[in-house]
Amino acid sequence: MKRLIFDEDHDMFRDSVRKFMQAEVGPHVERWREQGICDKDAFLKAGEQGLLCMWADEKYGGLGIQDFRFEQILIEETMRHGDLALFLTLHSRLVGPYIGHLGSEALKQRLLPKCISGETILGVAMTESGAGSDLAGIKSRAARDGDDWIVNGSKTYISNGINGGAFVVAARTVPEKSHGIGLFVVEEGMEGFSRGRNLSKMGLKAQDTAELFFENVRVPAENVLGDPERGFYSLMHFLAEERLISACQAVAHGQIAFDITMDYILERKAFGRPIAAFQNSRFKMAEMRTALDVTQTFIDQCVMMHLDGELSADVAAEAKYYATEVESRVMDECVQLHGGAGYMSEYRISHMFTDARVSRIYAGSTEIMKEIIARSIGLDERKLMS
Repeated sequence: MKRLIFDEDHDMFRDSVRKFMQAEVGPHVERWREQGICDKDAFLKAGEQGLLCMWADEKYGGLGIQDFRFEQILIEETMRHGDLALFLTLHSRLVGPYIGHLGSEALKQRLLPKCISGETILGVAMTESGAGSDLAGIKSRAARDGDDWIVNGSKTYISNGINGGAFVVAARTVPEKSHGIGLFVVEEGMEGFSRGRNLSKMGLKAQDTAELFFENVRVPAENVLGDPERGFYSLMHFLAEERLISACQAVAHGQIAFDITMDYILERKAFGRPIAAFQNSRFKMAEMRTALDVTQTFIDQCVMMHLDGELSADVAAEAKYYATEVESRVMDECVQLHGGAGYMSEYRISHMFTDARVSRIYAGSTEIMKEIIARSIGLDERKLMS
């Protein structure tokens, strides 16, 4: 299906990203999966191509590109020719903007150039063992000490947790308020900051995911992001784009699964004819083609709304919920159409299936998305029960 949201500049950018992914990322993916972590050099090479924090102002070394469609293209080409586990977009669009929009000028001048070059890899540390989608349940604490803050606590399931050189850490600053949370940039080398092992996961084998520990970590005033008592609202502000990014990744991942399955069923034969010739195969592919096209159209519309500053939290939740559910169904059908081969690690669809499973969990679980959507249409349990 022809997509109507891109112009010639976008097409040229896509071509350059495709060539970069084919040359610098694709050949290393299998090794990254085996070693359980992407090479840091991948970020440096992406930085050399101007692919990191493209939104950042030129005075920090960025390109000053505010058009989210360029990031959408980067996501799609990373999915197709690289690997879902290379979290360039987490670094650039999920974490970087916290620093760019909330950081002190001193912090931006010192840190953003390194983020743009790929020298410093970013992560965000929100999730705790007892607080995932429920950010109000955060137990990590930050207490003021003069102009500095002392951070204590731990985080888990943190992406870029091993490679990361700087993390946006959410910690409670007002114990008596459920939303009394501050955001702090904790950097590699700060005394009291440590990380645990690279956690073993079902999928995303090339993505480093770790626990982080903070024991009386002294964070200087310049590393505080915005109002230290209103970090919860900053998190909410950025979550709409995070969920749009998750939706873009999900539908792109599903598109690739469809394409490689099409190739497989046209080549593979059973009972003397191609698998594609069976009515079940043809109908399943027709169903998936329709679901992916409908989803892509919705996501592209959400991207255009986002460009106009009109993407609401509830519509972003719809996009994230629907796209990840479609991705999951497509992956399952594609494995089934591969037959026994779909269960073998040597086939790409096998690890795509396990990689996709987390999509319905991170950036807000499907259940949380449904709750947000329900409240937006007037079905708030708290009000209904009062």
